Amino acid sequence: MAQVLQLIVDLATGRLDARLEPSHAHDELDAVITGINMLAEELQEVYGDLESRVAERTQMLRQAQSELERLALRDPLTGLANRSLVGDRIAQALAWGERGARFPAVLLLDLDGFKTINDSLGHTAGDAVLVEVARRLSTVARPMDTVARLGGDEFALVIPDTTAEQAEEVAAAALESLKEPLLVHGRSVWALASIGIRVGAAGETTDMLLRDADTAMYEAKTSGRGRAMVYQESMHSMVQRRLRVVSELGSAIRSSELRLVYQPIVDLASGRTVAVEALVRWHHPHRGLIMPDDFIPVAEDSGLVVDLGYWVAEAAIKQVSEWQSLLDDDDFRVYLNVSPVELRRPGLSEYLRDNLERFGVPTNRLALEISETALMSQDVAGLLALKGIEELGVSLEIDDFGTGYSSIAYLRQLPVDTVKVDRSLITEVTDDPRQRVFVGAVLQLIHSVGCRAVVEGVEEREQAEVLFDLGCERAQGFYFGRPMSPEAMTSRLALQARLARGPDGGR
Repeated sequence: MAQVLQLIVDLATGRLDARLEPSHAHDELDAVITGINMLAEELQEVYGDLESRVAERTQMLRQAQSELERLALRDPLTGLANRSLVGDRIAQALAWGERGARFPAVLLLDLDGFKTINDSLGHTAGDAVLVEVARRLSTVARPMDTVARLGGDEFALVIPDTTAEQAEEVAAAALESLKEPLLVHGRSVWALASIGIRVGAAGETTDMLLRDADTAMYEAKTSGRGRAMVYQESMHSMVQRRLRVVSELGSAIRSSELRLVYQPIVDLASGRTVAVEALVRWHHPHRGLIMPDDFIPVAEDSGLVVDLGYWVAEAAIKQVSEWQSLLDDDDFRVYLNVSPVELRRPGLSEYLRDNLERFGVPTNRLALEISETALMSQDVAGLLALKGIEELGVSLEIDDFGTGYSSIAYLRQLPVDTVKVDRSLITEVTDDPRQRVFVGAVLQLIHSVGCRAVVEGVEEREQAEVLFDLGCERAQGFYFGRPMSPEAMTSRLALQARLARGPDGGR
């Protein structure tokens, strides 16, 4: 009996493998021992199963914890470090610098034209591009470096214990790695980038390095894209000025600080003004006249160019409505410059139609100018916008022809009826016979696809005469008139109308 009691104690204290040999007496005690042994077997089996389940659940919890940590520190698309992890790596590298190592460099990289890829090929293609860019950037990084995706099409490289020269070498290698086209959905696409570089120093923080690298990256973009720039102190003040311009321009669009001026486009055969180009000017209350070159790039980068373009369109259409009684020429047009950003925004053709109807202006009085390079780089959204503009009855003109890479054959596929030849092609047209032959050939090619040619930048009578002899119909430039106020253009058109109608008023 003492042995039976000890067995029960052993089982109660967790020794589930304890057993007691039966006495083979086949009495009641033997039956009790057999029953206890059977219970011990069942308990051991249940406990073993429970232990296995606990181990399995523990492993699952560990895996879930590991996955949560990975998701918290890694970009799910590319597998690169994310913003949180890259911040830790920068802080760690700065701490090494404070302890005697060289300080780190942060490279901030933004893809040029990634939105075009997304819009034209779809987000799946865009994701494929990001994954390939991540792979290529990883190949130029050292094992101790950190490559990260911060979000969207923005990447970062953290290079600990380095110099500015070494950081620039890594940036150059990164740019070189992206020069080869990427094959996406059977199409070759390019994912070039702009890079900002910031080298750390004693007492600096993670946020400072990221902020300044972003500033340098923005300067690289505005300086021509596809390049790397090291942060300079002067860049900070430039960014502050740019932010101030964005803020003030937004107010200027909503107030009465913007003005339109109009430059005449003349028919070379008759000398008549047959069109005008509307140009925007900003009359700042404290800084005076601000020219477009000083605020249009900022407007494009900030997205304000859409609101600005809408303001210009409405003001120009309203002005044409006031000129209607002076316009005997049914072909008279006002040309508006539009940017690729405006074309990609939905609703442009609807906005133009609404304002043309509101002011009672025929659609053929309005034409849009888009630069040759911008037109050739249009994605699906931009080309659909061009189609909508054509269906509206508004004409389209290629601006700055001769500065980009379009082909004459491609013009036949676009809703274009006028081509404006860039001023750079006529600088030597009066003195260089070869230049005259070249300009003549350009004009013939434009005419061969059914387009009208306008040459801009004419500043001398001799240039106008040579262009007329070469078959150019229309021209624009200071020789015919500088951009002028609406009042001055009204007087010009009124005089032209009176001369056309004769001394008796056309009766």
